[in-house]
Amino acid sequence: MVKEVKVPSAGKPFRNNATFCVGTGRIGLALQKEYVEHLKVVQESINFKYIRGHGLFCDDVGIYREEEIDGETHVFYNFTYLDRIIDSYLENGIRPFLELGFMPEKLKTGEQTVFYWKGNVTPPSSYEKWAGLVENTLTHLIERYGREEVITWPVEVWNEPNIAFWAGSMEEYFKLYDYSAKAVKKVDPRLKVGGPAICGVETEKWLRSFFEHCIKNNSPLDFITRHCYTVDKPIRKGHFIYHGIYRPTYMIEELKETRKIMSDYPQIANMPLHITEFNSSYVPVCPIHDTTFHAAYIARILSEAGEYADSYSYWTFSDVFEEFDVPKSVFHGGFGLVAFGSVKKPVFHTFEFFSKAGKELLYRDENLIVTEDDSRYVIIGWNWHDKSEGKPEQSISYSLTIPSIGKQAILIKKQVGGDNANPLRTWNNLGKPRSLNSEQRKILLAAAEPLQTDMKLYERNGYYEAFIDIPGNHLCMLEILPVNDISDTYDGFDEEQIYGL
Repeated sequence: MVKEVKVPSAGKPFRNNATFCVGTGRIGLALQKEYVEHLKVVQESINFKYIRGHGLFCDDVGIYREEEIDGETHVFYNFTYLDRIIDSYLENGIRPFLELGFMPEKLKTGEQTVFYWKGNVTPPSSYEKWAGLVENTLTHLIERYGREEVITWPVEVWNEPNIAFWAGSMEEYFKLYDYSAKAVKKVDPRLKVGGPAICGVETEKWLRSFFEHCIKNNSPLDFITRHCYTVDKPIRKGHFIYHGIYRPTYMIEELKETRKIMSDYPQIANMPLHITEFNSSYVPVCPIHDTTFHAAYIARILSEAGEYADSYSYWTFSDVFEEFDVPKSVFHGGFGLVAFGSVKKPVFHTFEFFSKAGKELLYRDENLIVTEDDSRYVIIGWNWHDKSEGKPEQSISYSLTIPSIGKQAILIKKQVGGDNANPLRTWNNLGKPRSLNSEQRKILLAAAEPLQTDMKLYERNGYYEAFIDIPGNHLCMLEILPVNDISDTYDGFDEEQIYGL
């Protein structure tokens, strides 16, 4: 069945925040060569504005130190590695979305840690020293990078305090938040601070309690943060974890729910909402992350999430990531948009396509958006198919009637799915090598690129006609650009005499 759509000549602003922020593992990974190479690949094609990750205060970055001098303990702040990390971000055109955490060894109150790299999640032994750490770090960043630059960097207090990433109680998190937020504002009142950075456990209880605490205690609060993942309980099979996966609209409903809760508090209702982590699976060994299914699935989320959230930070941009351990192979179900060897995964192109979308939204449904910007159309279509639902895979087809932008145009189509932009399939055909030699890497780099085709469009009665077919687990982007045809200036150029034109 073909869906016929007559695209209107005017629409509404497309609230497309897909490139506002992207996630990373702990920021200390920015000291690794391949991490920076992946960041360059991402920024060249997508150009995210901010990057957010864990570990600012962990000991691998090495900021907080205590030294014994003449029998007295003196606090010392070492910014050597932090400077290198922030330098590499700014050199690649991306700013930090700062997350305050985890606990330095010298400030911990217990041994509870998370991840392979053992981030300590206990409350501080001294809230005053913690506040001093926050204040001195921000002051240093201002001295190095300039006040007007640093005040544009959002500051989030901690990560997921409603689960194992915080060993204290809810009330202790609120205390940490208060000390942190006041320290931020002490450095400069224009700095933006927020939280509570919760994941989807007891969401309403945590949000309402946090809002009421901040209102009652006049705690500084400029934006709200939370996380969204769209799978159910994990099932382990050997090295990998699988889940049942919810429909992508599950995340959209979570955003609506959050906005509804916020609307009950006049002081909170109109604050920015930042989703500082989102993905399907919340584990870095789930093969779904590497598939063409995922490219189409995430596209559905990006098509609408901006109606409710001011940002939604994909977790993460790179497979240089070590929460569960050092990754064991090129493809291992990692979170990244980019796999080892700088190989782009299918979902990389989802963000690349949305980074090119127009500012005006002319049409949207469950599988397609049509946008316009500066006499140029960008159409993005997707068709995710979950085999576990037991339904046969079907193509989705559209016949579009689109207002013309000139007598002649070129339609350029890029397609992800099947044999195209599917390096996971190619890696499987190569025998699943754990690491790549130079020839295998070249093969995968080529296999990771979308199929590009083009055709001419001619105006008829003020419109173009375009047909789109989207097979199951495919993603496509169509650009329609006006053409100034100067063929008549080429004397003797005979298309009929040129085979294959």
